[in-house]
Amino acid sequence: MKTLDLSGAANLLKLHPQTILQKARSGDIPAAKPGKCWVFIENDLVDWLRSKYHSPQQDVGQGGTKVCSLKEKTANTGGIALQHQTAQQYASLLKLTTREKLRN
Repeated sequence: MKTLDLSGAANLLKLHPQTILQKARSGDIPAAKPGKCWVFIENDLVDWLRSKYHSPQQDVGQGGTKVCSLKEKTANTGGIALQHQTAQQYASLLKLTTREKLRN
């Protein structure tokens, strides 16, 4: 079991040390502060990093493959019809409501 200090954890996770410190304080990253310094266990950080691989925020296309671009996404879902429908929805949501002018 290998332990790391703050800078070692930052190097492993490729994050800024201040970010690591904030995440450790909030309990997002597994860490301990037995004295004046934070201590991280390398295996725990690797497990934490692996838990971030499959987040529900990732866009998954048909067949379970991750879609990396809008071009691929529209090719998999019917493309132009979906884009046109979305554009119409946005236009209707952004449309300014105006009152009719009164006629004399």
